[in-house]
Amino acid sequence: MLDSIRNIFSIPDLRRRIIFTLLLLAVYRIGAQIPNPGISADALAEFWQSQKGTILGFVDLFSGRNMSRMTIFALGIMPYISASIILQLLQVVWPYLERLSKEGELGRQKITQYTRYGTIIICVIQAFGISIFLEALKSPGGAPIVPNPGIGFKFLTILTLTTGTVFIMWLGEQISERGIGNGISLIIFAGIVVDLPRGMQSIFSSLRSGDMTPLRLIFLVVLMIVVIAVIVFVERGQRRIPVSYAKRVVGRKIYGGQSTHLPLRVNTGGVIPIIFAASVITIPSTLAQLVKVPFFQAIAQQFGLGMPLYNLLYIASIIFFTYFYVSIIFNPADVADNLRKYGGFIPGIRPGKNTADFIDGVLSRITLVGAIYLAAVAILPEFLMTGFKVHTLPVIGSFLEANLPRWFTQGLNVNFYFGGTSILIVVGVAMDTLQQIEAQLVMRHYDGFMRRGRLKGRR
Repeated sequence: MLDSIRNIFSIPDLRRRIIFTLLLLAVYRIGAQIPNPGISADALAEFWQSQKGTILGFVDLFSGRNMSRMTIFALGIMPYISASIILQLLQVVWPYLERLSKEGELGRQKITQYTRYGTIIICVIQAFGISIFLEALKSPGGAPIVPNPGIGFKFLTILTLTTGTVFIMWLGEQISERGIGNGISLIIFAGIVVDLPRGMQSIFSSLRSGDMTPLRLIFLVVLMIVVIAVIVFVERGQRRIPVSYAKRVVGRKIYGGQSTHLPLRVNTGGVIPIIFAASVITIPSTLAQLVKVPFFQAIAQQFGLGMPLYNLLYIASIIFFTYFYVSIIFNPADVADNLRKYGGFIPGIRPGKNTADFIDGVLSRITLVGAIYLAAVAILPEFLMTGFKVHTLPVIGSFLEANLPRWFTQGLNVNFYFGGTSILIVVGVAMDTLQQIEAQLVMRHYDGFMRRGRLKGRR
């Protein structure tokens, strides 16, 4: 391992890329300490203290705790991700964008530019909504979070938060272009990882105070290791469809006549389906916060963490959006057409429509496995925090509450960043970054980062 690290820093270009990436991530963390003007920090801290273990606490994790402190980076990178997803969806239904996506580098640059414009529009809308929400909000003690509300505060909030997200977007693009790894993913990675030491400190404090037993701590450590192992295993999982190429004689040269494979990832959609599902499932709770109507309040109670309706719809949404997103980013008909153009075929399957149907069938089966895996990973945080509140079920709720173990119905009362979606992001980004470092080392005839193992993409 030490030799591998030494090899990394012995290559000038790779060393320059890694240092550049670390410096920009440090700039991001410095900006995350600058508060948004016009907000009472004490009242805001008191409010967020009361939101631990709720949906808002879950959303706060993906902003790197910037939302709870209401810094200039409070919106995080999510508006950019939302704009990217919207543009991907529009490519399916808007012929103009579909043509741009097939025009090579120039088309991708135009789509990227449209994504930036979309990010600004989403930022303005979200920042305006946040300013209204903050003005109407009070801490549990009754202190207003915005001492001087008005048009000036709204305008300043929109300007500050929009500028902060645009700056983060620029940082991510610079890291992707001149650094190592995917810049947007690394920014989300940094926002999650920076809070892990605080979580470990909280757990050890609970251990010293007696709120957590050593046996439960050992169980959590083992559970975290198992979750990481499962994530690594599934993220590297592929279904390899054999592909053969017919021999072609062009002039005096013979092309083709070789066999390869078409890799289909088990988790083709990545973490995007979870983000989709989380956005949809938080709408009732958000409406209940904004509209103080008893009907919305009653609905919002059924969408609290651990509630059966919430868990059922969350799992169903993840499975639906997994299939939906995979159907957008992967077109079996295009793959089959490209294979036919270059003389490729799947042994035993006729080219054309039969090949497309075969690929679609294989993709549907492995996508189901990936969707169940994502749902299990996403539901783990809620289980660790609150358990499954089966007592709210009609008819059988009281029976289940009385007979099921307490840890199942009330959870383990621990913070969720030791498992679930956050570790899925952390492990996935770490694997992708190490894969790029591995490729750089192998390209320059060095041993890979891991001599005994093989990272995804290593030859």
